[in-house]
Amino acid sequence: ANVTAFRAGWNFGETTEDFAVSYEVAPASSAFQAGVYRNISGNLALAYGLVAASVQAELPLFLGSYPITPASDILHELSRHKNFGVRSFQAEDEIAGIGAALGAAFGGSLAVTTTSGPGVALKSETIGLAVSLELPLVVVDIQRGGPSTGLPTKTEQADLLQAMYGRNGEAPVPIVAPSTPADCFDAALEAARIALVYRTPVFLLSDGYLANGSEPWRVPDVEGLPDLRVRFASGPNHELADGSRVFWPYKRDAVTLARPWAVPGTAGLEHRIGGIEKQDGSGNISYDPANHELMVRTRQAKIDGVAVEDVRVDDPGGARVLVLGWGSTYGPIAAAVRRLRGEGVALAQAHLRHLNPFPANLGEVLASYERVVIPEMNLGQLATLIRAKYAIDARSHTQVNGMPFKAEELANALKEAINA
Repeated sequence: ANVTAFRAGWNFGETTEDFAVSYEVAPASSAFQAGVYRNISGNLALAYGLVAASVQAELPLFLGSYPITPASDILHELSRHKNFGVRSFQAEDEIAGIGAALGAAFGGSLAVTTTSGPGVALKSETIGLAVSLELPLVVVDIQRGGPSTGLPTKTEQADLLQAMYGRNGEAPVPIVAPSTPADCFDAALEAARIALVYRTPVFLLSDGYLANGSEPWRVPDVEGLPDLRVRFASGPNHELADGSRVFWPYKRDAVTLARPWAVPGTAGLEHRIGGIEKQDGSGNISYDPANHELMVRTRQAKIDGVAVEDVRVDDPGGARVLVLGWGSTYGPIAAAVRRLRGEGVALAQAHLRHLNPFPANLGEVLASYERVVIPEMNLGQLATLIRAKYAIDARSHTQVNGMPFKAEELANALKEAINA
């Protein structure tokens, strides 16, 4: 019956005269890596990435969430995977959702909360608490048009500065952004890696365009996925002057600066945590000015030291202008760059996955071009960060109409920026 229906549809398409224009879909490019492929949307890929991270970490996955467009699909999908040890909790509001997730992180789970921009605003206090507690937590923000309720069904990239600075005090967090629907799978694994290794909340910034967009996705080889297993604290880790041994919850790893992760109920690991500043090492409540400065600078140093891959540049040779993007602008930027190269314009392209911290080689890359153009679906938030950190005259091309860039319009804008 399925084959008969397919043939009937095919024959109708071949013989009907209802359409003035027809399109031919070419065979897949040979650039595709051999393997098993399936169609996947961004939110589905992100959900699968979180499940994969849970399996690779050998930790139960806990999702504390409140439904919100365009992030709700992740809650719906993860609720189907109890067979992988996933626990999904639909809370009464955004604050309860992240509170439950942070509690699950304290209890030894891979903890996740999903939302959009308005929900991030409500979750900001608990994100700050997670920074202070130094517990792993993945905060998934599927961005949409704002401010306030804004445009629930339209896309935007305007939560970058909110993710970067939207908390009281010095509360730094790593930020990861996928570039395509399929890339949401790898971005979820990367966000989980950073959270678990460095004991920190991590922002994963997707958006409505990626969430609902789809593309072919090569099903990965499970053996090739990263090992995300962590070691929980198992006993006392500090010796006092009298020779007795105690557990210090803020005695840090010398390389990552991460504190030990102690599962509640483990004998001998009784300790204090909370939102009030802790004494370095012991974790006791401290109002000492010198200790507070040490803790603030240490938390910042931990995020600055997160190991991320260098940014890769697609440069045909001889380019004087670099087009720098992040997130879902990858597709339109790549298409616009291809158009201009076809017209003989030498143009380089780079795309950022890690927005905090930036890749170590980014400053060197930016300095090697006469001009840097940054297209964004906001009023220039990445450009602001780039100008501030690297003191270069990055030029913005912005759009905030709730729609993704169109390749032709973007190509024309880039041409003007090059010739300006």
